[in-house]
Amino acid sequence: MDTLLIARLQFATTTSIHFLFVVVTLGLVTLLVGVQTAWVLTGNPRWERLTRYWGQLYVINYVLGIATGIVMEFQFGLNWSGLSRYVGNVFGAPLAIETLVAFFLESTFLGMWIFGWHRLRKGVHLALLWGVALTAYASAFWIMVANSWLQNPVGYEVRDGIAHLTDFGALLTNPSLGMAFGHVVSAALLVGGMLMAAVSAWHLIRRTPDFLLFRTSLRIGLVTSALAITLVQGFGFAQFGPVGDVQPTKFGQGPGAQALIADWTARFGPGDYTPPVLANVGLGFMILIGLTLGCVWLLLPLLFKDWIIRLRFPLWLILLALPLPFVAVILGWIAREVGRQPWVAYGLLPTEQAVSPVGAPIMLASLIGFSLLLGTLAVTNWVLLARHAARGAADPALGRPPAPTDEPAHPEPTLV
Repeated sequence: MDTLLIARLQFATTTSIHFLFVVVTLGLVTLLVGVQTAWVLTGNPRWERLTRYWGQLYVINYVLGIATGIVMEFQFGLNWSGLSRYVGNVFGAPLAIETLVAFFLESTFLGMWIFGWHRLRKGVHLALLWGVALTAYASAFWIMVANSWLQNPVGYEVRDGIAHLTDFGALLTNPSLGMAFGHVVSAALLVGGMLMAAVSAWHLIRRTPDFLLFRTSLRIGLVTSALAITLVQGFGFAQFGPVGDVQPTKFGQGPGAQALIADWTARFGPGDYTPPVLANVGLGFMILIGLTLGCVWLLLPLLFKDWIIRLRFPLWLILLALPLPFVAVILGWIAREVGRQPWVAYGLLPTEQAVSPVGAPIMLASLIGFSLLLGTLAVTNWVLLARHAARGAADPALGRPPAPTDEPAHPEPTLV
């Protein structure tokens, strides 16, 4: 058994599962902000019911997503001590900021939003949800800052065999950051939009009583998905320019690749410095799915006079297409990460030097344990989402008014 291979499989498994939670969270919270804002501005109770219904699904995914994130951090610290030791002074800065944003600000805002129903003014309650959304985007941004540095190390110098941060601004202007961040955010919006559209389509197929409610969420989901897939394609194809500049060996031999490989051979010794074919395979299927999902634009004219509901067949297409954006985001992650191999930090730290000095049996045991734990969390999440989504929007638990009590608000004192 190869310790490095097991460690890479473990990293791929934990981050892939966690990433699915992240894109659902980021996509749904954006739609949720729009729905609750409409409720506050119009006072229409239909928007309140939509807020409570989709907010409940969002909270379920968020809570279990936090648990998967903690598991991912554990495996990261256990298996990649070489990375922490060599580039921790640089790589750790954006991760520390992300931790403060996600685990403190975002969680605090969300907790106050959950328990603030019927206790806070509508404007204050809405501001809390805006805070949740903005901190969620900030969290995603700092994660991408850290990842982009691994893709293209900038703003550092090596002293005594350790990388030290010398220019924090260079992290924020990294050419590997901007388009990649836009691609991730728009992919999350696509996932959220397709999830909302698919759940709504399922209720409309079943002819549930809340016809008007799910017709509204179907429209929101489809329009969001159509706009998001356009952004996904734009940001995705725009990355080929920066990728060729900062990673010449990625997705084929770009300009300067041979000279760069010769330099690496001189510095690190002979070896295979070309990425595995898996990166190109993932990229190809991701592009194919992205182009297929572009057909969602063809469904928008059917929203006129509810033709999409009368025909019913488009509703089945939306429902069956739900797995596609999830598959696409995983393939995109594989293409980005595997395309960097054989480096953890491109051209700076080989992957084999980043892995912890742990025996293969222990590494295999942790792979099995973490995979089972994360798999359980993922299955639990989808079961809970499906169960609560199927109940409809009649009276979600989130935001339900407190039950009246027969006890007086200020009981009279009694003598003992």
